Amino acid sequence: MTDYQMFILPAPLQLESGATLPQVQIAYQTYGTLNAARDNVVWVCHALTANADVLSWWPGLFGNNCYFDPANHFIVCANILGSCYGSSGPLTPTDSQERLYHNFPLLTVRDMVAAHEALRQHLGIGHIHTLIGGSLGGQQALEWAIQRPTVFEHLVVLATNAQHSPWGIAFNEAQRLAIFADPTYQSATPTGGQFGLKAARAIALLSYRSYEAYGNTQHEPEENKITDFRASSYQQYQGDKLVARFNAYTYVALSRAMDSHNVGRGRGGVPAALGQIRARTLVLSITSDVLFPPSEQQLLARHIPGAIYAEMDSGYGHDGFLIETAQITQFLESFYVQKLAQKCALSVSQPLGANMLASGSSART
Repeated sequence: MTDYQMFILPAPLQLESGATLPQVQIAYQTYGTLNAARDNVVWVCHALTANADVLSWWPGLFGNNCYFDPANHFIVCANILGSCYGSSGPLTPTDSQERLYHNFPLLTVRDMVAAHEALRQHLGIGHIHTLIGGSLGGQQALEWAIQRPTVFEHLVVLATNAQHSPWGIAFNEAQRLAIFADPTYQSATPTGGQFGLKAARAIALLSYRSYEAYGNTQHEPEENKITDFRASSYQQYQGDKLVARFNAYTYVALSRAMDSHNVGRGRGGVPAALGQIRARTLVLSITSDVLFPPSEQQLLARHIPGAIYAEMDSGYGHDGFLIETAQITQFLESFYVQKLAQKCALSVSQPLGANMLASGSSART
């Protein structure tokens, strides 16, 4: 495992639920060098089962000779609160050296952002050139950009939404039911709930990929086959992969946090909350995403002042935000052209329809 840097919050963290975490540690990683002007910071918010090592899970977008190159940018990625890659989570020993397992308190996306903000202040970073995240990472990025509108110059969100949908919550609940059905989950041991976690991952994959993706990669060349299908083996394989690197208690905690996401809570609704964002914003959707469909990103672009909206044609479904790095790079290159940004500012109050997708204020592959 990567040797992460560690930050311990100087005070207990009051959670949105009312519970308190008495001591919080955050694992994070930095790449590159902060320049003299301190204006080259790129902060990455990661998705559900990722970690602080962004170069390992977003290759092609982050890394040497990629768009976000450590030679030019100071890249920061922090493992989210509740995760199992170094930050405080269900398997982190408490002061009494006990692990909380399924008694770990309810987290929200806002709690994750509170930890990010504490780390930002600890690092002495006053200005962030670009805040970027997809899926749950995009939810964090939106929440943070609303809370601290003057900190971020640019905001890039991919395959995400302003409020987690009933569809998304239902998928998460189905996965949690699979975990709870595993009797070992109640054992409160590091390996508890592993069989349920494997089933949960198989359920999740159906929302991460698409009909087309499964058809292209898991098609059976043998017409007479009646069992042992490639698609079945693939689900088993992906479930085993997650079990080898994750745990059921963390999965439950983080999926519940994702369900909590609603930027409009306590702010007069979603449009009012999104209207507080001051960063120049690029919103990217994926045509085949069934978990976060394009309509959710179109809503973001309608209500974030001056936002640019773009769609990526991809057969990979939701996972396209991790895979289609060549397309993402093209959109980023256009986004950072000042002239395009000026054009985009003219369309703040216009609804996103088919005519907008073809206009100079948005892009589509």
